Amino acid sequence: MPAPLTRAVAALSLLLLALPVAAAPFRLVTTDLEPQLVPNSVMDLASSLGYFQREGVDVELVRVQQTPSAVAALQAGEGEMANISVDAALQLVARDQMQLKAVVSPNKSLPFLIAAKDDIASVDDLAGRSFGIGRVGSLDYSLSSKVLASKGVDTGKLDFVAIGQPNVRAQALAAGQIDATTMSVGVWLALPDKHGLHVLVDPDAYFAAAPVLNKVNVVPDAVLQARHDDVEKVVRALVKASRDFAQKPALWVDAMAAARPDVDRQTLETLAKSFVSAWSVNGGLNRAQVDATVDWTYATPDFAGLRKVGFDEWVDLTPITDVLKAEGVAPGDDQPGF
Repeated sequence: MPAPLTRAVAALSLLLLALPVAAAPFRLVTTDLEPQLVPNSVMDLASSLGYFQREGVDVELVRVQQTPSAVAALQAGEGEMANISVDAALQLVARDQMQLKAVVSPNKSLPFLIAAKDDIASVDDLAGRSFGIGRVGSLDYSLSSKVLASKGVDTGKLDFVAIGQPNVRAQALAAGQIDATTMSVGVWLALPDKHGLHVLVDPDAYFAAAPVLNKVNVVPDAVLQARHDDVEKVVRALVKASRDFAQKPALWVDAMAAARPDVDRQTLETLAKSFVSAWSVNGGLNRAQVDATVDWTYATPDFAGLRKVGFDEWVDLTPITDVLKAEGVAPGDDQPGF
């Protein structure tokens, strides 16, 4: 090869080596097949509104159905972060099935309610009736069982029917296929035909009976070590988006109207007002609430005899702490408590 050509090839090789290598996408596994009418929608909207991009992280949303599929995706290396139920995260760590850490909670407490047919005037009338759930052991099943038990209902006398996602359960209720079910306030408001149905347990009463942290975003320990900067960028984007939605509810309404044209704007505006204090403006991992949630979870039958997981075994507050040091602590109900 002629010397000038050799030098040109060498120079080109050095130039290519000097070029930055694009980082692999940061895959965020979500169990929402579309943006839901709850604060958890912040993950979808942080993507569509460019919050992740502005923080310099290329986030790819991976959509699956329910927590077991999200866990399977993490275990198979098909995601770097996943939004899963607290009880699933604790089970994985307690049983030494996976080393992971909760780093943020985009939706501290889902605004659940229990809806039923009109002939079920009170929770006492549920005995012997069918109650739609995601699946046995799912978040809605565990929380609703606690809520109903606190009101004196013998849940052993209910016919629990595994149906799936909240919107599917709502449609089954409206079609008369089940007698009652749990759903978010957003799904209830968006239900087009509520004839013959009513709210049996409203969101305030539901949360009062089960004031627990519902879902968290977890990251495998190996990912947290290898891509800590990206994890922090994702947390920062979610915190910034949550703060913007809390301060400017119309921003959430506009974004959701584009993402969910099937939902009328009046419903979205009603929900936006109810969510003002619900956004995780400081990351959603208040230590006292986390500890109380763990205590409640370990009192359920699924955790009988299982070793109790320590806080630092399954939660890493470093990303949130670093974000709040830079961005400050926002006022409101979501105080970090650490």
